[in-house]
Amino acid sequence: MENHKNVTEFVFTGLWHNRQIELLFFLLFLLCYLAILMGNSVILFTITYSHLIEQPMYYFLCHLSLMDLCYTSTVIPRLIRDLAATRKNISYNECMTQLFTSHLLAGVEIFILVSMALDRYVAIVKPLHYMVIMSRRRCDMLIVTAWVLGFWHSIALLLMVLSLPFCGPNHINHYLCDIKPLLKLACKDVHVVSILAIANSGMVLFAIFIVLLASYILILYSLRTRSSAGQRKALSTCSSHIMVVVLFFGPCIYIYILPAENENKDKEISVFYTVIAPMLNPLIYTLRNSEMKSAMHKVWSRLSLRVEIRERIL
Repeated sequence: MENHKNVTEFVFTGLWHNRQIELLFFLLFLLCYLAILMGNSVILFTITYSHLIEQPMYYFLCHLSLMDLCYTSTVIPRLIRDLAATRKNISYNECMTQLFTSHLLAGVEIFILVSMALDRYVAIVKPLHYMVIMSRRRCDMLIVTAWVLGFWHSIALLLMVLSLPFCGPNHINHYLCDIKPLLKLACKDVHVVSILAIANSGMVLFAIFIVLLASYILILYSLRTRSSAGQRKALSTCSSHIMVVVLFFGPCIYIYILPAENENKDKEISVFYTVIAPMLNPLIYTLRNSEMKSAMHKVWSRLSLRVEIRERIL
């Protein structure tokens, strides 16, 4: 069997084969990336420098924004560069690094979303025990657990790909290095590896999605005994979480639940969770959250006041 080192680089086919469309989307994705950087940085800064960091929900939101920043930075800058380039090449080592890093950060983000669902469940269903159950120590443990689980998910996928020989075609029908397009380039039967990849990604995603939906159904069911004001506040918070979960999990489940042999719109649909969802998350969590908007106003007012005082002194 030929060694995979016969292929030293891969070439992305990209999203489109039309130069004018690629240049148009170069500008569009650049603006999207700037919006992601600005929106998530504002959330990080606001929560870190306000009383909200003491609340578990916002503590998890802070980590979610950090993951969005890191995850998109492993994908979008190269996508933007490739849209402007004539040859969209990536070395073998860089490809494996992107595969590992993107799945690690996405895995951590998924388990942070689970932690946020757990936080809302405890806050609404067991409010009297909330501060005991969701202590800072337990929140830290949930974040560490998310990193450990994300690491095992990504290292398993990486080891699967590293075991494959790549000795022929090197054109990846995608704009990033992912498990399914890479399986199509392997110089051997990938039926077993494809099943393992579905079990590692697709079935796990689907199971977590069902658990998340079940938790929110239980939350909504428990709200029937609350006052209308309490219901509105809880529904406002939960609806934001549900929107984020659906935006992220929907496209991911579609892509990773199908075998690698299937021809589908993987690269077009993956734009939803690599670009669109991280861009919309800050808007969902700020525009629908009065507490967040109030904290943003206070933090940025204090910041502007300090700048004004410093300018007067100088």
